[in-house]
Amino acid sequence: MPTVLRIGSFRFHFYSDEGREPAHVHVRTPNGECKFWLEPGVGLARNNGVPAHDLRRIEKLVFEHHMVLRNAFHEYHRR
Repeated sequence: MPTVLRIGSFRFHFYSDEGREPAHVHVRTPNGECKFWLEPGVGLARNNGVPAHDLRRIEKLVFEHHMVLRNAFHEYHRR
């Protein structure tokens, strides 16, 4: 699980066996984990225990760091 970004208590990461899915990022929080699609646009894929106020903040961070996250996903899964 390579960690791409850490912001506060949020850890943005990928799972190594998900290269066949569209680009996405998992975000681990103290309360759970969520997954956001990065392509074709940013959107919540699933949520497991992350409170709504944290989801809104995470979504904003995903938009702000979209290019870094998307590029890291493609770079990692080319291996």
